[in-house]
Amino acid sequence: MIKFVGGFENVCDLPQTQFPEYAFAGRSNVGKSSLINAVLGQNVARTSNTPGRTQTLNMFNVNDKIIILDLPGYGYARVSRADAARWMMRFQEYIMTRRQLKRLFILVDSRIGVRPSDTELMEFCDANGISYQIVYTKKDKRVREKAQVTICADEHPAMVDDIVETSAEKKYGIDNLRAIIGIK
Repeated sequence: MIKFVGGFENVCDLPQTQFPEYAFAGRSNVGKSSLINAVLGQNVARTSNTPGRTQTLNMFNVNDKIIILDLPGYGYARVSRADAARWMMRFQEYIMTRRQLKRLFILVDSRIGVRPSDTELMEFCDANGISYQIVYTKKDKRVREKAQVTICADEHPAMVDDIVETSAEKKYGIDNLRAIIGIK
């Protein structure tokens, strides 16, 4: 059973649980909520065509065993600089303080590739020893940018070597992601 626990403005408001947490982060419009819905097998995360709709830390309880977090997007949403800075501070506070966080999934739109904001997040995680894994989204779509930056795990000490390629629409790579999280 999957339960929406709530959308939280502040990290200190998140309930303390003993369950492992898996957080999904990425640029606005990368497909975080769609991917979470595909992984969970039901539409629990709110999706939108408008970038920046996820504005809170959205927590989902999976069978009283695992917590999934849908984090606000970064790098594209049309929000004020003050809001963007507040979101980034909250995001950094979350990944730095949550002991339950087992894996941060950094989602990258495979049609576009890694952007400077993605690289900044990866470098922040590397510098602070926060384990993360790259997940390419929208692998079923046509590549828009041919000259993309390749991600090399050797350059990122906190990165899990295996890059997961997914398509929420075609369900490609979803079973692999479920296995990593521990969802049957």
